[in-house]
Amino acid sequence: MNFKINEFEGPLDLLLHLIKENKMDIMNIEIEKITEQYISYLNEQEKMNLEIASEYLVMASELIELKSKLLLPNQKLEEDDSEEVDPREELVQRLLEYQAYKEVTKVLQEKEELRKEIYTKSPENIRNYIDESVKISSDVTLDDLVRAFQMYLTRKQEEKPLKTKVTMNEISVSSRRHEIKNLLRKRKRVSFFELFPVVSKEYVVATFLAILEMAKSQELHIIQESMFGDIICEVAHGE
Repeated sequence: MNFKINEFEGPLDLLLHLIKENKMDIMNIEIEKITEQYISYLNEQEKMNLEIASEYLVMASELIELKSKLLLPNQKLEEDDSEEVDPREELVQRLLEYQAYKEVTKVLQEKEELRKEIYTKSPENIRNYIDESVKISSDVTLDDLVRAFQMYLTRKQEEKPLKTKVTMNEISVSSRRHEIKNLLRKRKRVSFFELFPVVSKEYVVATFLAILEMAKSQELHIIQESMFGDIICEVAHGE
């Protein structure tokens, strides 16, 4: 087997690779075989005049010591009736912990790569984009109108009948604008909520946009005569 020292992140990484290549059970490592391959790997690095990190040499000495313990006859104390401890146990535990670390690192790296594909924009004050020259009225702000619109949608959702009939008629902002203008010419003043007689996504959105366009072009005025009172849309003077 040919290895390069920069392929591995450390001695444990190399050991895991050797165990995998030899299809060994990590809980029952063949220390003699693994030690020989590990030392062979270090010798190959020396032949290529590559600098070997001290941690690799420390692991080599630990493997040689472990190999020696396993080859020596068992020396049990007669007075000690406890079970024999496998000399490989500590190494196995270190390998298992490192393996778990590598798996977690792999998952985090995948998430990092995925995160690089996502662009996020820092929070910004939306009022920087509001045209201050456009006034809905002296006492009703755009935020007030949006809140009222949200309240309307919530109330209509709660009042929604169990069975509804869906039509495919296309609703445009210009058509709703024309209808609202005709209604205001007849009645002069109407409740903001009266302008949404049909509860459908297309109709509601088109109506709300039509109201905003008409307020911006001064075709209607939006007022609220008391705090938390009804929002009124009235025809602009000259219409």
